[in-house]
Amino acid sequence: RMEDRFPIVDILEQTPRIPDSCQWALFLRNHDELTLEMVTDEERDFMYRVYAHDRQARINLGIRRRLAPLLNNDQKKMELMNGLVFSLPGTPFVYYGDEIGMGDNFYLGDRNGVRTPMQWSADRNAGFSTANPQRLYLPVNIDPEYHYETVNVEAQQNNPDSFLWWMKRLIALRRRYRAFGRGSIEFLYPENRKVLAYIRRYENETVLVVANLSRHAQHAYLNLTGLSGMVPVELFGRTEFPAVDDGPFSITLGPYGFYWFFVESRTTRGEVSRPSDTGISSLTVRRGPEDLLTRAYRSRLETALARYIRRSRWFGSKSRRIRIVNIQEVVPLSAAEVDAYLIILRVEYTEGEAESYLIPLAFATGERATQLSSESPKQLIANLEQRGGGSQMIAIDAVALPAFRAALLDAIGRRRQFHGINGVVASLRTKTVYTRARGDVHERLDSILLQGEQSNSSIVYDDKFILKLYRKLGGGTSPELEIGRFLTEKHPGSTTSPAVAGAIECQLTPHVEPVTLCVLHTYVRNEGDAWTYTIDELGRYFEHVLAITDQSPPMPAGRMLLDIAQEDVPPFADETIGTYLESARRLGQRTAELHLALASAMDDEGFAPEPFSAIYQRSLYHGHRAYAVQVLSQLRSALGSLTPEGRGHAEKVLGKTDLIMSRFQSITRRHISAMRTRCHGDYHLGQVLHTRGDFVIIDFEGEPARSLGERRIKRSPLRDVASMIRSFDYATHVALHGHASTVVRPEDIPKLKGWAQSWYMWVTGEFLRAYMEIMSDTPVLPSRLEDSRIIMDIYLLQKALYEVSYELNNRPDWTSVPLQGILQVLGSIE
Repeated sequence: RMEDRFPIVDILEQTPRIPDSCQWALFLRNHDELTLEMVTDEERDFMYRVYAHDRQARINLGIRRRLAPLLNNDQKKMELMNGLVFSLPGTPFVYYGDEIGMGDNFYLGDRNGVRTPMQWSADRNAGFSTANPQRLYLPVNIDPEYHYETVNVEAQQNNPDSFLWWMKRLIALRRRYRAFGRGSIEFLYPENRKVLAYIRRYENETVLVVANLSRHAQHAYLNLTGLSGMVPVELFGRTEFPAVDDGPFSITLGPYGFYWFFVESRTTRGEVSRPSDTGISSLTVRRGPEDLLTRAYRSRLETALARYIRRSRWFGSKSRRIRIVNIQEVVPLSAAEVDAYLIILRVEYTEGEAESYLIPLAFATGERATQLSSESPKQLIANLEQRGGGSQMIAIDAVALPAFRAALLDAIGRRRQFHGINGVVASLRTKTVYTRARGDVHERLDSILLQGEQSNSSIVYDDKFILKLYRKLGGGTSPELEIGRFLTEKHPGSTTSPAVAGAIECQLTPHVEPVTLCVLHTYVRNEGDAWTYTIDELGRYFEHVLAITDQSPPMPAGRMLLDIAQEDVPPFADETIGTYLESARRLGQRTAELHLALASAMDDEGFAPEPFSAIYQRSLYHGHRAYAVQVLSQLRSALGSLTPEGRGHAEKVLGKTDLIMSRFQSITRRHISAMRTRCHGDYHLGQVLHTRGDFVIIDFEGEPARSLGERRIKRSPLRDVASMIRSFDYATHVALHGHASTVVRPEDIPKLKGWAQSWYMWVTGEFLRAYMEIMSDTPVLPSRLEDSRIIMDIYLLQKALYEVSYELNNRPDWTSVPLQGILQVLGSIE
């Protein structure tokens, strides 16, 4: 309240030095009164006037109040006070309840007002006890401002922005830097006395703490000449501030604001949080590898896991800077031959939303550790060393262990449950599907961990099952499990997609939707995915075309795809493209069958079709328009980095911005009679298996970059159709530029471009023809072809714009492909 740093600096400078083996205990409040015996009469009078104007709040020569009431329940003040205590030399103590801002009741007499039952939940006796309330030694707090039904652990645990979670993050952050607990302290003396600043140093760590003790914003200049050339990185957000130079360091703080800075050299800054930090950790344990799961070692394990996910293929945020990682849940999964742990790791970034990742953890020692390190180096998390020496030990991703893979299947088959720190992992089984697929085999099935470039981990069990272990976890049930269950239960005889045999879910907290950890499907024997099949077919097509010297590619009369679907394929195109035209027709039929199945449940709220409305059509326009503005701005900024061909296409697209917006706006010009349904969500040739003349559609997870809520939104099924059409277009470009089974020579590309376009147009036309023959008479699609064309165009444009953004960020040389797709939809392709 004095808004002056002097009392803090003065008392710490007067504090006697203690032995190196000792530490001061630091606390803001405890079980007794806030004693004022050792202050002057004037200081005691000031404290009474400010913090205990009600005389009943006083006892002996002290104040019997908790921290929150002392600070008028102001969270900014509570954050500031804890930020100071946790950054000063010594060991901080938090009195129970202060981590949630509990209140007190000084009318209870003596010191009992600060000793009321801990407020765990809104249940009876605040969750402290199930006894008769009258039998409690002290009553729970029912003050309106601090009532146990409002201020309790359960409520704050479910709110990531609560004071409890803020305290958890503060404690986790302090534990990462030994300078806070062991370091020296050096006070700075800016002219503004309302700003407290000091430097903590320990070995190679330097931490700068700056705090505003005022209720108003303050500015100060700090003398940091000893840190010249260093970069202060704000620890809570990993935000870099300007480098320190030879002049005063300028800083501005909000009311009761404070900063913790880790001061790094220019050459090493960001090593912990940046994408470059992907090395394998080396950790020392005292008794054995299980030490890593104890509280004392947890921060080191979290750092090792952060490094591991950085170098893993399935980690989708490699370009983002990690601010902090926390182990959110640990679930022991014990089986006959393996002890493993399901770790749910919460990853927070300097920008954007946090994510949760699943990491199965196991340990190995001796020869087994050496063998696994050699066989599965990509799954190695950390090398471990025991104090005093010993055999080799490692921490490894448990998917590398056949015993763990068998344990997952066994858990589903036996519907086992496992209990973690807070949550429960439960296994689900579709009995008829599981039993039929497993057959009479009772011994352990052999398993193989697929090594493809996937965003999850897939395990095949003896060609009977395939299990997808999700790495990035959503906030609830996966659409893949949801849609798979629906298709398995409502359409049990369908061969359009594999049946769901089981799953494993984690209930992190009560009353919250369980999180899907993995899904088990029946295995479909196949000849690879439709993408590989298509690329191979294009290779043979190009070989055939190159032998033709006097023919022009047969092009359709229509320019729009739905018009081409009405045309008959000319004999010459039929001859050159060959059997793939029949494959395209079959894929169109399978796509239509899937969409009809997903639209078949009128009594299921999650799957019942919903009609288009004027509000929905307008929201569709606004959403697509906003996204187009964002991508076109990105394209304009990247013109200089494109190839000459790409720049030419980009300039044409940018010149047609008004036409693009007009196409999107066309959805609002009249009411469209159609239905919105659940869709695949990420439909392309890679999501389809080729099975000897037929196709099976897989992977209903949706786009992993989108939230679960977005992936569940009902849309026109023509969105899936548009995505598949864009996949056909990409296939022609990939095959044309040397990725087919027969390498296309550079000198052949000019001749083959027209033939590639011809193949794309006729194949897409046949795919659409077969799809529309099944769907056109259903209420799902518009009754008027012109309305279907409008919807198709906006989804083709939206998908192509998404591809433009992706290519600009990852493969700028490929940006021409989606740009040509945009021009084609606009009718401006040459």
